[in-house]
Amino acid sequence: MKKRAGGNKAKAKGRKAPAARTSRVSKPAEEGLRAIKGARHHEMAGVKIDSVAAANGQVKRVVYPPGFRWSTHMKPLIGTELCMHGHVGFLTSGKVQGQYADGCTFEFAAPQVMVVDPGHDAWVVGREPAVLIQFDAAAETAQRFGLPAEHRHAS
Repeated sequence: MKKRAGGNKAKAKGRKAPAARTSRVSKPAEEGLRAIKGARHHEMAGVKIDSVAAANGQVKRVVYPPGFRWSTHMKPLIGTELCMHGHVGFLTSGKVQGQYADGCTFEFAAPQVMVVDPGHDAWVVGREPAVLIQFDAAAETAQRFGLPAEHRHAS
């Protein structure tokens, strides 16, 4: 049997070669921002929030855009001096820094678990959005996760 040099088997037998597949390979960041089945979506001050009811709370994907700062973008809408919501979750991408009223600071860089007490200002660092998967119980989040009502040092 003779070997055919440099030819496609399909071509050699008179058939059309299958078309090359040109599927777009998504980046991990894009993959993590696809629509979530069954989620409620809303935006506030440029922050995109998708939430799904889970047990007696909810799981949220919160996407903070580059340049976001709570005191600049949310404070005018919420009306409190600092963010009074506790945050418990997993930062999947980006970097977040913040400060409490007493001057204590925090910094999280993905991938990292985040726990932030109520009574903080926070901002996104760099050009990448900060994406937080947050476990939330609305006004009861701090209490349910054992956080103080407001950041304070242990006595």
